[in-house]
Amino acid sequence: MSEGRTLAGVVGLCDDAESLLCAAEAVRAAGYREWDCHTPYPVHGLDQAMGLKNSPIPAICLSAGFAGVGAALLMQWWMSAVDYPVRIGGKPLFSWPAFVPIAFELFVLFSALAIVCSVLVFCRLGRWHSPLHDSDVMRLVTSDRFAVVLCSKDRLFAEREAAALLARAGCGEVRPLYEHEEEDGSLI
Repeated sequence: MSEGRTLAGVVGLCDDAESLLCAAEAVRAAGYREWDCHTPYPVHGLDQAMGLKNSPIPAICLSAGFAGVGAALLMQWWMSAVDYPVRIGGKPLFSWPAFVPIAFELFVLFSALAIVCSVLVFCRLGRWHSPLHDSDVMRLVTSDRFAVVLCSKDRLFAEREAAALLARAGCGEVRPLYEHEEEDGSLI
């Protein structure tokens, strides 16, 4: 370990998507919980190989959208029937067909805001820095390599065993991942 740096994990680099899938299945079978894969393009089957559950974001989006519809109908009912009732031509005070456009707009607004907030929270996008940026791994991953990153915060993590697991799983290159201690400021 170097001065001023702590071990953040171990990175295994793969040359193709098939070896990444094999490595992801091996890491999942080994019982790791704190790990991730990075690819230059979407890899079909990676979610299943990693054992990821379905995202809660669609349910959150739909719930927020219906909350927006409810808020729109409640707001328009209050304004037209309770707060300032105006009878025009014998129409009812709560004429729901006239309220559909506003309800649709608030459905879209609430859904969009819920998606933005959910993505920020679930993807942990408030982090200012990642040790992957200093390690030259992301430069490789964004062009033509694939990476499996085992985090040192995992309860099963031991550097030598993690490196050996990635090497056995088919990663062509395995390297340690260090983090500078003073750069660990995050929002989320």
